[in-house]
Amino acid sequence: MKGLVIKSTGSWYQVLAEDGEMWQARIRGKLRLQISDTSNPVAVGDSVEFEPDPNFAQTAQIKAVEDRKNWIIRRANKSSARRQILACNLDAAVLVASLVAPRTSMGFIDRFLLICQAYKVPAIVFFNKTDLLGEAGTEFSQDINQVYRESEATMLWGSATQEHGLDPLLEQMRGKRVLFAGHSGVGKSTLLNRLFPEAQARVGAISDHHEKGKHTTTFAELFPLSDGTQIIDTPGIRDFGVVDIPKNELAQYMPELRSRLPRCRFNDCQHINEPGCAVLQDLENETLPSERYHSYLSMLNEEDMFA
Repeated sequence: MKGLVIKSTGSWYQVLAEDGEMWQARIRGKLRLQISDTSNPVAVGDSVEFEPDPNFAQTAQIKAVEDRKNWIIRRANKSSARRQILACNLDAAVLVASLVAPRTSMGFIDRFLLICQAYKVPAIVFFNKTDLLGEAGTEFSQDINQVYRESEATMLWGSATQEHGLDPLLEQMRGKRVLFAGHSGVGKSTLLNRLFPEAQARVGAISDHHEKGKHTTTFAELFPLSDGTQIIDTPGIRDFGVVDIPKNELAQYMPELRSRLPRCRFNDCQHINEPGCAVLQDLENETLPSERYHSYLSMLNEEDMFA
């Protein structure tokens, strides 16, 4: 039997079979050993083969995972070298960000975009809570759009609570399988409810003390909607450690740097201090966003980021 993994709770998975039946499934031991380099050998969005457990009704064992077309992966946590797959087989990934309460750093955004580039997942960044920015909102949006003008990511702005700016995001998502990610408290669940009320995602309050959201989603879950859209909601992410990308390939996954490499004197230019580097020339000429370049250097210099 074949099915789609729509929910992960750690050791158990919910699998939606091709005939519409729902199964509670665990990974067969042999398969777990074969895919032991990640904290979750099976991820939401996986197409799997499974067989019913003869001893328990509507329970099954996952015996094989079909090849993935792409995925979003990160380091499981700062103290671990293991990797965590957030979701796979995606048509797009939406990072819900905010500039206030809580603030999403550009470094976090850049790491997310880097992974999307590396695994060929179209990326969208939705800056939520624009109603809290006041008169400075227009200037903020113009400045950030300028920084990311060559990133190949779609930058959108709006407010879930005010239901402003949601239509462009909805058009980007409709009929697709889309990952929803971001820090806790940025309004992912509220936004998801405004866009697709039938998803009925839970909404949590912001912690006044830390200005960080409480974790209202404790597992990844796929919401199959009636219009064909599939939304994968994920737990709030505090860190986004890059994995599986050699340092000498890092620039390949930042479009601003990759596009300039053919003009560099050396075809293996790392854009640090090499003579004839087109990236450094454009940085000096102010035709390359300095924020993106310095983010590149920051990632390049983080020794444990590539663990």
